[in-house]
Amino acid sequence: MLKALFSSNTRVKLLKTFLLNPEEEYFIRELTRKLNEQINSVRRELNNLKKIGLLKSRSRNRKKYFYINKDFLILEELKEIVAKCTDPRKDIAKKIAKLGKLELLVFSGSFIGKKNISTDLLLVGDINKVDLSSYLIAEVEGGKSIRYTILKKDDFLYRLKINDKFIVDILKDADNMVAVNKLKVALQ
Repeated sequence: MLKALFSSNTRVKLLKTFLLNPEEEYFIRELTRKLNEQINSVRRELNNLKKIGLLKSRSRNRKKYFYINKDFLILEELKEIVAKCTDPRKDIAKKIAKLGKLELLVFSGSFIGKKNISTDLLLVGDINKVDLSSYLIAEVEGGKSIRYTILKKDDFLYRLKINDKFIVDILKDADNMVAVNKLKVALQ
């Protein structure tokens, strides 16, 4: 929906990155790596967003950093639009399920608005790590890194049996969202 509204895929990725991480500042090459976009496209869209007043820039250590203009007239409205259009959890679950045999998927950490949790995604099953990492970088991150934990089914069940603190903490947190639960694990 955002892509149709804003017409440029690069602009949409930049909007998500800046509006979902309003305290961060980024330099151009950092954004091209994070968003997997061409440098000229990123530079053009950054300048467009700066022209309308959404972004500001400053030079530091011979790099030009871009950041949100907190006084932008419709900043809060844009944040709301991006937030409404970017609850990616269902799409993420579907795409991750295609990367291998997924038995359990729990969204935690940044996906539920909590920063001091040790993982954002708990995955149990036989998942291709390289494909997962590539997918998360290209499609999900939006400028922030996603911390994930992949466990084989046997390892997870063993850890659950011995009441491993990491596993128990994830399963007992009522805010966490279980997207796939083929193991029929009870949340505590």
